[in-house]
Amino acid sequence: MNLLATVFEPASPQAGAISHLFFVTLIICAAIFVIVAGLIAYSLMRFRAREGGGEPEQVAGNRKIEIFWTVIPFLIVVVLFAMTARTMSLSDQPPAAEPDLIVTGHQWWWQVNYPHTGAVTANEIHIPVGKPFCVELRSVDVLHEFWVPSLTRKMTTVPGHPNHIWLQADKAGTYLGVCSEFCGTQHAWMRFTVVAEDAEKFEAWQRAQLAPAVTPTGEAEHGLALFKEMTCASCHAIEGTGVNARVGPDLTHFASRAQFGGGVVENTPANIHRWLVNPQAVKPGVKMPNFKFTDEQLTALAAYLGSLK
Repeated sequence: MNLLATVFEPASPQAGAISHLFFVTLIICAAIFVIVAGLIAYSLMRFRAREGGGEPEQVAGNRKIEIFWTVIPFLIVVVLFAMTARTMSLSDQPPAAEPDLIVTGHQWWWQVNYPHTGAVTANEIHIPVGKPFCVELRSVDVLHEFWVPSLTRKMTTVPGHPNHIWLQADKAGTYLGVCSEFCGTQHAWMRFTVVAEDAEKFEAWQRAQLAPAVTPTGEAEHGLALFKEMTCASCHAIEGTGVNARVGPDLTHFASRAQFGGGVVENTPANIHRWLVNPQAVKPGVKMPNFKFTDEQLTALAAYLGSLK
């Protein structure tokens, strides 16, 4: 997904207002550049020194010209100020009494909580089409910057100081989001997606997220036993298993997500295995260390994680 392309493809009222202001400002600046550059080019040709020519006429001042080049820029600034104030009111409305979403920035992933239902996920935000969601933004470590170019403005997540934005999509689709504030080694791979879908699909997805993890069988059952016995249970939560740590992403429905690792890889059995072999090789600097699992442990854990639909 091309991030630059999404900037020029607004899909919400908030992003549309920002995009409109950008293009109007670009047109005005382009017009000013053309006029100024044209006058400079004309002056260079029309008034260049010629052999035998005398000294150019010395002009001490011209009140009409001075008024003209003062009033015109002033009016341009006033117009841009008015348009900016309108855009701010459209894209940065006051927060709701209670947020629809709580998104928390971690190094280097995003935790997503739906406070009205209790659903929890990571790096994949689902919203219904056409409905504005008030999003409360938090951080547990450093400054991060939540940005979905097609849908909303940038907003910084500040430890101990929640901020908010409004998130809305006018049409169904998957929209790329990024952290746009340098926050450490894997800042570039602190990505997420916003999945906008019709209300029925959204409600079905949310019900699925509230369900406990599936009961594993075969190799996956052995993987669950290993998950509980080893360090995995110290960082991750899986509903219905008694594992409730919240240091790393909630893995209850891990296999239903399109990507993991903050967008660094697609969620496939091969990539799950690669990650378990050595997370540092896939995403250098990630907080999960290399546990040096045996081949038997790798097979069982990968089978279990792949079963968590």
